[in-house]
Amino acid sequence: MAEVRGGGESGDARPELDEDLSEVSDFLKAIGKQIKLLRERAGLTQKEFAKKVGYTESLIGAVEQGKRTPQRELLEASERILDAGGLLIVTADDIVSAKAKARVRHPAWFRNYAGMEAEAVEIHEYSTLVIPGLLQTEAHARALYGMRQPLLSEDVIERRVSARMARQDVLTRWPRAIFSWVIDESVLHRPLGSEKVHIAQLEQLLTVGRMRGMTLQVMSMARSENPGMAGPFTLITPKGQPQNGYVEIQQSSRLITDPEEVRIMNARYGTLRAQAHTPKDSLALIEKMLGER
Repeated sequence: MAEVRGGGESGDARPELDEDLSEVSDFLKAIGKQIKLLRERAGLTQKEFAKKVGYTESLIGAVEQGKRTPQRELLEASERILDAGGLLIVTADDIVSAKAKARVRHPAWFRNYAGMEAEAVEIHEYSTLVIPGLLQTEAHARALYGMRQPLLSEDVIERRVSARMARQDVLTRWPRAIFSWVIDESVLHRPLGSEKVHIAQLEQLLTVGRMRGMTLQVMSMARSENPGMAGPFTLITPKGQPQNGYVEIQQSSRLITDPEEVRIMNARYGTLRAQAHTPKDSLALIEKMLGER
């Protein structure tokens, strides 16, 4: 069994650990300066520009400072609104490479798992407290990091959010890995951040749950039996390697490689999937929750 100290999905138990941005920082800063120059030339404030492209003002500020990797959608919108003449969109392919390198922004204790996740052929997760990181909206992730105790600095929050969003590339790459999630129903009733943030998060779950190859199930709170009461866990299969287990609690996390432990976790997950709502009924439940808000 391998063990890694520190929290991952649910927060940041070691805020004092910084990330190494040296490989991509100059590149990201250069793009940020270009966007800022074009924005100012267009006579737009960060707030006005953010509204036009449909992103938050804080994110635009972070991109202009080279602290966030701009998504292709942001580059395309900026190109159009700022009349950049191809200056921004031409960097889109290089951005993809930069985002891959940006995985170094994860704290040291999480990098091994993050690297494994990026190359995995299967990921199955049971979540009891929070929306799984791969399914979180940017606003939801920012709310989670913002409420951490002890408090994280704004700079650390931005980098952690950026790293979490970059991880979600695995959901759209091709060939796509096999994904499934079983989420405890109580998680869907917890409006972390705000009601607006929570509604957008539920909508994001519907979007992913309807994607081909994605299986999302909800474990009903009305179930009288639940084999997952020992806590959340993830089953992850790296390409060309045996399946591993991964668990987190408070300030500790473990990457489990012992075949017998992984077998037990696999059996437990199979029972969870059998007892949870079907994928179709799970999406219908989320739709019903949205309709009631």
